[in-house]
Parts: sequence; structure tokens; C-alpha cells
Amino acid sequence: MIKYNLNCKKCTYSFDSWFLSSLEFDRIEKKKLIKCIKCDSNNVSKSIMSPNLNAVKEFKKDKSKDKSNKKILKKIAEYQKFIKKNCNYVGEDFAYQARSIHYSKDVSKSIYGKATAKEISELSEEGIETENIPWIEDKKN
Repeated sequence: MIKYNLNCKKCTYSFDSWFLSSLEFDRIEKKKLIKCIKCDSNNVSKSIMSPNLNAVKEFKKDKSKDKSNKKILKKIAEYQKFIKKNCNYVGEDFAYQARSIHYSKDVSKSIYGKATAKEISELSEEGIETENIPWIEDKKN
């Protein structure tokens, strides 16, 4: 896809339009199928276009994002390693186990597992504190 700035020679209106390619624009222009969106004249031409330099800036930004993302993923992996080492995994039974620990006042157990947003909300309403931590599944391929 390519975007051109077009000028109407009849009413001097300027507007942008997208085309599949520059060759497609040329083909359509020869057939006089391109019309001004203001006055409907088919006396329309391309104006001089400047190159889009944002792509270079975006590429540089993406590289810095990649570095930042790698740091974040590394930190998440460190948290996961700590949690796995120091807490008991209870899987889908998290809400039930959290209630059991809370109401028995047994603070010696730390758990982690899976819970729905509704379950987390209900736990919060009961005064049971939880933390939602992003989790990256282990790759076993």
C-alpha cells in the first residue's frame, strides 16, 4: 500500500488517498478514474511527496522496547523462581486454599495458583489480600 497526496487542478483541493502500489495508481490515473472528493473532477494529479522517516524512528524505538521487554521478562522470571522455591502451588484451588489459610490464621503457609477475576474480587471483599503476578509458562519444547 502507498499513500499519495493528490491535488485537484480544477478546485485546487488537496487530499490523501491510498493505492495498492505506484503502478496501480498510474493505471487508474490513465483511465481517468481518480476523482476529486470535493468537486468530482477527474483532473487530479500527485503532488511531490516527502519520504516517511517515522519508520526509522519507530525501528529505533522498537529496539529500545525490546531491551526493556527483556529486562521485564528477566525480572518476572526471577519472581517466579522465588515464588516456586518459597510457596506451595495449589493450582485452580487457590481461592479455597486462601480462605482456609485466612480463616485458620495459619500464616506459615504461602501459596500460589490460579484464580478468576471474580474469585479474586470475592477474596478481597472478605478481607483476604492477594497479589496478581504476571506468569510466563515454562517452555518444554
